[in-house]
Amino acid sequence: MHDFKNFPELTNSQMSLEYMNSPHKQITMDFEARVFKVHDGDTVTLQWEDRDFNFPMRIVEIDAPELNMDGGHEARDYLKGLVEGQLVQIIINPENRVEKWGRLLGDIFIDGLLMSEDMIRSGHAWPFDRRREGQLPNLEKELNIQKWLRL
Repeated sequence: MHDFKNFPELTNSQMSLEYMNSPHKQITMDFEARVFKVHDGDTVTLQWEDRDFNFPMRIVEIDAPELNMDGGHEARDYLKGLVEGQLVQIIINPENRVEKWGRLLGDIFIDGLLMSEDMIRSGHAWPFDRRREGQLPNLEKELNIQKWLRL
């Protein structure tokens, strides 16, 4: 049985097994919500009319410094100044809607801006795939060598 209290979101693979047991509506498409709290530069808590509790969402495709790192408080404060308390559009990718820790993944759209793009552009976050910076890439995968060898 799924722990809905600590992990309110079902992953796509859990949907077919646990959807009917969910005590609340599962999020599979874009919706409008209020940003209740900004925790750091890439995580917020949302209030949504279809749920009787607030829940966390991680902004997809970015990574911001943790609060105990250089720039962490600045990233949080920047995002907070833009979205905390605001009614925003949450953009959901149905194929990538829950992260490994059970939080909803989505982007915040407000005043014509996608927060993932704005956080990167402002220097308060970096693209999520840059987390692997400094590691050797898998060249076969990156260059799709098998495709070229079939010529």
